[in-house]
Amino acid sequence: MNESVLLLTDFKPDAFGSFQQIDSQTFDFVKLFKKSSTLQVPTTFLLLVEDPRATLRTLKKSIKLIGAAGGLVKNGDGDILFIHRLGKWDLPKGKIDPGEKSKKAALREVEEECGIHVDYLGPKIMSSYHAYEMKGNVVLKKTNWYEMGVNKKPKLIPQTSEDITEARWIQPEQIGEVLTNTYGIIKDVLEKKAYI
Repeated sequence: MNESVLLLTDFKPDAFGSFQQIDSQTFDFVKLFKKSSTLQVPTTFLLLVEDPRATLRTLKKSIKLIGAAGGLVKNGDGDILFIHRLGKWDLPKGKIDPGEKSKKAALREVEEECGIHVDYLGPKIMSSYHAYEMKGNVVLKKTNWYEMGVNKKPKLIPQTSEDITEARWIQPEQIGEVLTNTYGIIKDVLEKKAYI
């Protein structure tokens, strides 16, 4: 949500750091999203509920949900594939076509956005949720992230029609360059795979 985070949890984390707790009785996701767009500093909002999964299911039913999929791709040298789109470093991903399986969409999007052939399509790393405004309505995008690999170190061809200005192989020890200019969700994917 505009670089802010909403945590759905059934307990108040002691060692989490600073957060703003939201009243579950008056919680309105669209209003919270609009509020987050006016903040100068990204904020972590905490919604304490009895059943976080049920709350997420209800939330997904209340607004438009868009499915997407992408990949964390390693080459034969162990470098990681990043794209530069709209001024930020990102991982390749895109929307799932109607009737398409998530894994197939992830594979297709990575290959299209970077001009490569993926040799290995592995297990799902995680799912992430991102809220944004589209045509005046708040939508929620769920992205499934998968492990992927390519043989050797293929040349990358960024898909400029998708606003990708650069595709680059980055060594794990140089990820700091990416971390200074990326999204929180990308950091979560990298952290899940112990790159940060």
